[in-house]
Amino acid sequence: MANRLGRAVHALEDSLAFLSIGLMALLLVGEVVARKFFRTGIPDSTAVVQHLVLVATFVAAAFTSREKRHLSLASGWTIGEPFKSVVGTMSGVLSAALLFAFSVSAFSFAWNAFSPAERIAFLPRRLVVMVMAAGFLAMGVRAVAGLEKKRLRGPAAAAAALLAALIGIEPLVNIVGGFVPSWLPWLSAAQGAVGPILHGLATPLIVLLVALGFLGVPIFLVLGGIGYFLFIHAGQPLEIIPNQAYTVLTGHAIPAIPLFAAVGFFLSESKAGERMVRFFRAVFSWFPGGLTVMAVLVCAFFTTFTGASGVTILALGGLLSYILVEAGYPKKSAVGLLTASGSIGLLFPPSLPVIIYGVTAQTSIKDMFLGGLLPGLVLVLSVVVIGVVSSVRARVPRHPVRVRQALAAFGESFWELLLPVVVFGLYFGGIANLQESAAAALVYVWIVETFIKRDLKLRDLSRVISKCVPIVGGVLIILALANGLSYYIIDAQIPTKLSAWVEAAISSKYVFLLVLNLALLAVGCFMDIYSAILVIVPLIIPLGAIFGIHPVHLGVIFLANLELGYLTPPVGMNLFLASYRFNEPMPRVYRSVWVFLAIRLAAVLLITYVPLLTLALL
Repeated sequence: MANRLGRAVHALEDSLAFLSIGLMALLLVGEVVARKFFRTGIPDSTAVVQHLVLVATFVAAAFTSREKRHLSLASGWTIGEPFKSVVGTMSGVLSAALLFAFSVSAFSFAWNAFSPAERIAFLPRRLVVMVMAAGFLAMGVRAVAGLEKKRLRGPAAAAAALLAALIGIEPLVNIVGGFVPSWLPWLSAAQGAVGPILHGLATPLIVLLVALGFLGVPIFLVLGGIGYFLFIHAGQPLEIIPNQAYTVLTGHAIPAIPLFAAVGFFLSESKAGERMVRFFRAVFSWFPGGLTVMAVLVCAFFTTFTGASGVTILALGGLLSYILVEAGYPKKSAVGLLTASGSIGLLFPPSLPVIIYGVTAQTSIKDMFLGGLLPGLVLVLSVVVIGVVSSVRARVPRHPVRVRQALAAFGESFWELLLPVVVFGLYFGGIANLQESAAAALVYVWIVETFIKRDLKLRDLSRVISKCVPIVGGVLIILALANGLSYYIIDAQIPTKLSAWVEAAISSKYVFLLVLNLALLAVGCFMDIYSAILVIVPLIIPLGAIFGIHPVHLGVIFLANLELGYLTPPVGMNLFLASYRFNEPMPRVYRSVWVFLAIRLAAVLLITYVPLLTLALL
């Protein structure tokens, strides 16, 4: 019975994730067509798309919990018995308690913030927003159901429920008191008695949560939990957490994130990468280091559409490594080049980190994309230069250009090479906004890979979408919960206080930029790019204003430094993915990338101290 119920829940999650992303794309493309050809639009399509993102986020987050693929700071960390069992149980109990408390807060928010008359299409808005409560509840159940020792799951669930009732007593009182008003005096008295205890527990619980974050608690829970306990300590309403999550997820540009993620997976699941490799190899292999140029360009193209997900190394690393080694490149050089190239396209449109930065910093996303073009080229060239030098030293043979072969390869990869032109033309041509361009790109790449190239079949549509769901859930749930922490940081005037301290301590713009670089490199060593955007950006924006740094230049500096973080020990994501994909021990991967790390650092400093690179195209 339990197995049948579990399979039914899994099937429901898979279907909802597929439908929400698919409907999002169809509605946005339909909106463009209706506006362009019929001078009208689809009624209420904006609100429907925004709430489809909300549904997709929490269904995908529950899916990601099911697959145990949420990002954490524990990458590369190991812990032996008997501490592993103790730490795992503590992590499961605290994670489940927070998720249950978030679920109660989300229910209270949805029930009290919206009237029964409000509608999204034909559904009550209140009911649609309840997906937040359901998603948190599903993740909480899986946090304790995933404990290794089955005998501990029951006691862990009971402990988590008790802790959730304690830390979530305020929204619990709001819910129960709303349904049974006669209980309200008794509940209020209980809340008043518990309040001082919670106030005292807030700080120790934050410390415990951060410590467990390094041992496996997902990043989204660490960030959301810190915000939650800070609101408890400050005596503020705990519904702020789901309120802020709802606000950011129904933002204007957010639908582009799941749609562009799906585009990347359609490319990686088809043979698009192989076709592009053949084309770039035919075009570039005639000069020294031509194959390295090919590898970097293909990686940049894929990373642009897949974002900071590691898909580039996993999808293309084996093929590109084989080509480079067979051509005569030393294995060490090939591994270093591909590891360094795994995040090389993050500044080019339609990169997800650029979109998230623009949303968080309230900076024009179009300006961010324009400002990132030249710095992105500098970063690409920095890796290409090292690759060319390695090629010359290794005396890799060159091959003459075969025009017929190059034209044939171009013909094979023409439709994929046209994809950036489609996106740029729609977006920068003013025909479609960012999310509409993303939807058009998704429909385009599905048609190309299914009906033109026939790498995929119609039945593969749901399979490919489901492959991108963990990325969508992992990224958007971080965005949702970190926004509550960002709200607290701003509400507590921490940026203002930090600005006053920096203004008093640092008088030179260039000294500030150097300190900023060092700080961001340190952040990149320990925090993924999405978490860093949401937590650090609200702190640095007022600092940049003090020293007259253009907001777009500040954003490019930030993203270039965090892009470098993918190569920086101890938890640079590309290092772990490369070790896995190329079957190389971590110390060997470290040695293979240090030259690329140094040249990329020089490029980041050039981007930092020559603002014209960023601002020339604005």
